[in-house]
Amino acid sequence: MYLVGIGTIVNTAAVLAGGVIGYIFQRLLNDKLQKTIIQAIGVAVIFIGVAGVLSQMLVVKNGQISTHGTLMATISLVIGALIGELIDIDHQFVKLGDWLRRKVGAKSDSLFIEGFVSATLTICVGAMAIIGSLQDAINHDPTMLFTKAILDGVIVAIYAASFGVGAIFSSLPLFIFQMTITLLAVFIDQFLTTAMTNGISLVGSMMIFCIGINLLLDTKIRVANMLPGLLVVIGYVALM
Repeated sequence: MYLVGIGTIVNTAAVLAGGVIGYIFQRLLNDKLQKTIIQAIGVAVIFIGVAGVLSQMLVVKNGQISTHGTLMATISLVIGALIGELIDIDHQFVKLGDWLRRKVGAKSDSLFIEGFVSATLTICVGAMAIIGSLQDAINHDPTMLFTKAILDGVIVAIYAASFGVGAIFSSLPLFIFQMTITLLAVFIDQFLTTAMTNGISLVGSMMIFCIGINLLLDTKIRVANMLPGLLVVIGYVALM
């Protein structure tokens, strides 16, 4: 009998394991090394985002390179950001991170919230989380989520080594997000087309790029407030 949601369970376990390993190694790093590692993470995340964007935006036809999806991405990000700012999703993430920090007795951990929010957005934003959860439920194929589990485990290990225990708690929203998609897969799959999932991948990769910028340059782009853009993509494709 197939266990629906096994992909998310394995993904969550990998994040927890990676986070714990990274946290253990954090104790071996001084402040200077931690800062350097955070910048290195930023560079890596930037290129992960760029690779995702280019894979969806660039089209090679008859030996010519062209782009597509730029208008869709622009409209989705702008409208999504407006909605996100009105709801202030970023603040809700911060509140959740602060609540978790108090619950685990880490009030003095100044990096807890940043680690939690950054790690959560990195592993939750993207097409793999959505498509993988759908495949797990509908096709009984958790392969994509198993692959994602390896990637997420490594990513969160690096986050935890730099930001501490907060990154480990990214496993909680990851589990809730992917398991919700898995349980609602029968309804969601009826509406998602290939164009929609490609659009989600494109816009999600742009958000991942912004996360990298935040880490590398220590800026404060409120990426969480852009998340409604992933829903705007679906509406945009449906209307075009």
